[in-house]
Parts: sequence; C-alpha cells; structure tokens
Amino acid sequence: MTSPLFTEAEWNFQSLDRVFKAIEDIAINELQLNVYPNQVEIISTEQMLDAYSALGMPLMYHHWSFGKLFAREEGLYRAGHIGLAYEMVINSNPCISYLLEENSMTMQTIVLAHAAFGHNHFFKNNYLFQQWTNAESILEYLAFAKRYVSACEERYGHQDVEAILDSAHALMDQGVFRYRRPPRPSRARVIEKQRRREEHAEEDYSELWRTLPAGAEPPPPKRIWDIDEDDFGDAPKLPEENVLYFLEKNSPTLKSWQREILRIVRHLAQYFYPQRQTKVMNEGCATFVHHTILNMMYDRGLLTEGSILEFLASHTAVVFQPNFDDPRFSGVNPYALGFAMMQDIKRICEKPTDEDRLWFPSFAGSADWRPVLKDAWANYRDESFVEQFLSPKVMRDLRLFALADQADAPALTVSAIHNEGGYRRVRSTLARQYDVGVIDPNIQVTSANLRGDRKLYLMHRMHRGVPLHVQTKDMVLPHLERLWGYDVVIEEVAET
Repeated sequence: MTSPLFTEAEWNFQSLDRVFKAIEDIAINELQLNVYPNQVEIISTEQMLDAYSALGMPLMYHHWSFGKLFAREEGLYRAGHIGLAYEMVINSNPCISYLLEENSMTMQTIVLAHAAFGHNHFFKNNYLFQQWTNAESILEYLAFAKRYVSACEERYGHQDVEAILDSAHALMDQGVFRYRRPPRPSRARVIEKQRRREEHAEEDYSELWRTLPAGAEPPPPKRIWDIDEDDFGDAPKLPEENVLYFLEKNSPTLKSWQREILRIVRHLAQYFYPQRQTKVMNEGCATFVHHTILNMMYDRGLLTEGSILEFLASHTAVVFQPNFDDPRFSGVNPYALGFAMMQDIKRICEKPTDEDRLWFPSFAGSADWRPVLKDAWANYRDESFVEQFLSPKVMRDLRLFALADQADAPALTVSAIHNEGGYRRVRSTLARQYDVGVIDPNIQVTSANLRGDRKLYLMHRMHRGVPLHVQTKDMVLPHLERLWGYDVVIEEVAET
C-alpha cells in the first residue's frame, strides 16, 4: 500500500519536492497537460504584498502608484479586512509560481497543482496568449524597462518621468490592439535597437565619466533615446484604436525617451490583455486541474484523510457562489462558473442525458473528456466559451436568469427564465458580459491636424447609448492633452 507523501501541516523543501514530482506525474501522464518548465519560489507575506503592488510581476519600474497600492493592501491585510492569495503565477518561460511561506503543506500541494500545472498549461496553450504575449522574453523586457525608466529619471529628472508615466497609466486600457496584431519591427531593426540599448547600458555604468575633472564634458551619448524616430510622420493611418500607440508615433511634442516610455506601458497593457479576456477560463482550468489531481492523489493513497478534508474545505470556499440577494454577492464568481462548466463538460462526455445530446451533439457521450477540455482551453476565451459550452444544467444549478434593464423603464423585467428560449438568452446575455468590446469604451483616433492648429479628434462610439463617465472623462482628458501637446476633442456618437 502506498504511504502518504506527508502527514504534518508543516512543510519543508524535501516534502515539497516529493509532492511536486507526484503532481507532475499525474499532470503530464494522466491529464496529458503541456506546460512550460516550472520555477517555484517561496515568498513571505511582505513579498506577496509587494508582488500585488507591482501588478504581479517579478520586475517592475518604480512609480508612486505601486507604493500607494502596497500601503493600501498592507493596511487592509494587517487590519484583517482582506486575506492574501495563497499563490501567484507569472506567464513566462520558465513559468514562475510564487507560494506563500505561511501555507500549510496541504495548501502548498493545492497551489502547486493549481498554478504550476493548471495556469501553466493554460498560459502555454491558449491562442490569446500565443497571439498577444511572448512568455520567453517578458522577464528580459521587464528588466530592460526597469533600467530604462531609472536611467531616464537620472537624466531628465524624477518629476518629468513620473508625469509621463502618470499619463500613460491613465490611458493604459486604451493602449492595446484589440482587433489586429501589434506591428512587429524587422529583425534588423530589433538587432539595431538591442545594440543601442547595450551601448547605452555600458555608458551608463562607465566609471570613466565619473572621474572626469570639473568642467570636462563626456562625448555625446549614443542615440538610445532616438528609437523608432522614423515612425514619426505627417500621415498617420486613421482611425486608430490604440490611442497610446498613436500618441507614441505621432505626438508633435514628445521626445524620443518619452515615446519609449509610452511603448513600455502599452507593451505591458498588451501583455495583460489576454488575462482580462480569460479570467473564467483561466481560473476554471486551474481549479479543475487542482481538484482532479488532488482527488487522484487521495485515491492513490498519497494524501491523508486530514489533508483531503482541508483541501475540500478550501476548494469549497473558492468555488462558492452567493445568491443575488446575499450581502456577499458581487457578481458571478469566475472560479465557480469556470469550474462548474468544466466539471459539466466532463460529465457530458461520460454520462450524458438526452438534453446534453441535444445541446452538445459533437462531444456528448464521447467518454474521453481530456481532448474536449484541452480544445476548449486552447481555442476559446470567456465570451466564446460561455456562448458555446454553458449548459442548461449549470444554469439551473447556479440559478441564472436574465434581466432587462431599460433606463427609461420604471422597473426591472425578468427577460429569460429556465425554458428552451430562456436558456439561450441567458447564455448569450452572460457571454456578452465577458466581451471586452462591450466592457471597454470604443474610443478611436479619427483625425489629427498636424499642419494647422494640431488639434486631435477622438470618437467614442456609445454602446447602447451609454456615454463616457463625465468625471472620469474630465480626469483623463488632461493626460491626453499632455501627451499630445495640443487640444484634444472627444466626440460621442451612437452606434449605428
């Protein structure tokens, strides 16, 4: 009989190694997951709070907003108002998983399965991450960004750099390409850009300039700051959905180093863009993976009764979905919805009902659920996943219904219930809530008078007649004008 991998709540690196190897065996050989190499790091509470404040990244340039967020999160945590994540995982190659040192051994087992294999597989295989991110280069790019911003602060002053970062951060949500791939420079241009960076780094740390006598000046620096100057032109392609990209390439007033900082911020915005579109799927995948692996470990005698009970208590809390009239309700729990749908896909493959065969004829009764789930993890995002795979059973289990909310109506109306037509309307209505094209305002640069008064014109196409929030618009507009250097006009039009 197989003995448990651990019996105590306290962990050590030997027990972590044994558990990791057991999880890896099940994940690779049984679930047939395809993952990046893993890098597991144990961090303290303070380090986890620091990771929170730096957008979850292991390297980040300095900005006052990160310190403000750290102070806020630390204050809430110390007062007992919030808890900390048990883990954090980075979409990189190798895939970095941060585990909290305060976790029990059972919790470390859960988060290893959840992050190091669940999230890892999703990051590596989902088409959005393959299309929009580069896991191999993100850490190197973050290191460059941190060095670059620091060098700019030394050369141009902390306040000037912070002002550009403030404005770039204010426009971060409008700094992504949503409907086309980001333009990629030629290989020769990338090599030249890297050469300039290396030369600048050498100059920046050269002790020779520090020892020059008073009054002597070093030779002019290499033009690291003049990256992509040839992209600046008088005939920009319009309309342009990526506002930061347009400002970076066409602003009449920005200096070259300021353009590079805008480029850094929009690259980060693009890196996080797939995560905004796959919250339900990503967390659902990781939760399904850790649930499956830990149950298989228990069946094989690798976990004790106490460990499996601790796991079930934690897992139940993670996938808990409060009712709409519960004071704790804050919307649909992505863990609950994602896990419920993936468990349901497994059930439909193994034990389908007549209703399942009618709704999902392509895979109902196929017995092997692995290829169905792996195909969904690879080829869908939240919106399309809900639209294609949300079943009537899950809608009944979660008690989902749809409301019609008209601004001029005196009351809310229940527009879809649990019947044939209602199921489809509920599914479509819920799917729209995960469509970033609906969530984010559709703002595009439509005109720029580069030879006259240099006024910039943007258009906001209102979804369902909803205009931009007035106070937010008034706060963001000065940042647009700072980066453009001249007046900016935002026109709001109804969708046709």
